[in-house]
Amino acid sequence: MKNLLSKMNLLLMLAAFSLISCTSTTNTSKAGKEESNRAFRLMFYNVENLFDTEDDPKIDDAEFLPNSGKNWNAVRYQQKLDNIASVVLAIGEGTPPDMIGLCEIENQKVLDDLLKLTLLSKLDYKIIHQDSPDERGIDVAVLYRASVVKPLYYEAITVDLGKGNRPTRDILYFKSVLDGIDTLHFFVNHWPSRSGGEEASAPKRRIAAYSLRTKVNQLLAKNADALIIMTGDFNDDPENESMRLDLNAGLPLDSTKTLVNLTLNLQQNKKPGTLKYKGNWNYFDQFVVSKGFYNQKGIETDESSYHIFSGTADNQFLLEQDSRYQGVEPFRTYHGQKFHGGYSDHLPVYVDLFLQK
Repeated sequence: MKNLLSKMNLLLMLAAFSLISCTSTTNTSKAGKEESNRAFRLMFYNVENLFDTEDDPKIDDAEFLPNSGKNWNAVRYQQKLDNIASVVLAIGEGTPPDMIGLCEIENQKVLDDLLKLTLLSKLDYKIIHQDSPDERGIDVAVLYRASVVKPLYYEAITVDLGKGNRPTRDILYFKSVLDGIDTLHFFVNHWPSRSGGEEASAPKRRIAAYSLRTKVNQLLAKNADALIIMTGDFNDDPENESMRLDLNAGLPLDSTKTLVNLTLNLQQNKKPGTLKYKGNWNYFDQFVVSKGFYNQKGIETDESSYHIFSGTADNQFLLEQDSRYQGVEPFRTYHGQKFHGGYSDHLPVYVDLFLQK
């Protein structure tokens, strides 16, 4: 049934390239912005192991090969690509997101396939990507609409965890101009996981936070009102030390913080998050912005512009019943070794930017 709903959803988007307004978890700290008045929409999605079916001897991709226990094959790969494309189009609500951060993608090929073998081929997305040193080969990337975003510069920022630790994903920094309006600094993150336990692994994420913060400090030193957006799967919640102390991100009126975490209100109000672990929601997939969005005229955003997306108003296709715990959970691609046919174990998030009047 889930697979049928997924295919029906994809066909509906092909027949009509606009969708009814989405249902999502949203901050409500500031009212008055209309969805239709948005100037730009930026999205982030942890797509849960988007691997191709080919063996790459340089990385450990054995888990996602046709002869693996997961029996990863061309049919399942294409379904995964179509699923991701359907999420992008649904979030766009007729106007595709202008910039998309992705994580858990294997390489440039899967990005090329996503843009060539799905409905996204009808759009003008371009790719920013660089291989990370992660042993499994999973990377972060940016997709951007060439008609709206003018690229200026990008670089991969190394997160050095020190001797004795496996290498982790780079942070991808992308500098661009949004439709000739202003310069935007965009960072896509996928910080070290909680493997081995939250407390034991926390120092690794604090190193990642320091690496990101160092670059952000350089940008703010040049321009205190620089427009900076940080997104990704931080593998920590907004109230963890890596986000609250090392990145120094908090609520907009907190004068002790130099960055604003647009996700923080949702966690404090105990709203559903972006992933679920043992019955509890986490908020790992976040958007953090500089206070330039609050201090200067031009482009603005705030906590009410951050959304966790779960589907359309009449079809919450990114959720399913939580069979072990109460409520719902993300409709994922695999449960262990069993192919489940879903989208991801994370829900996507997005933020809208508006032109100030």
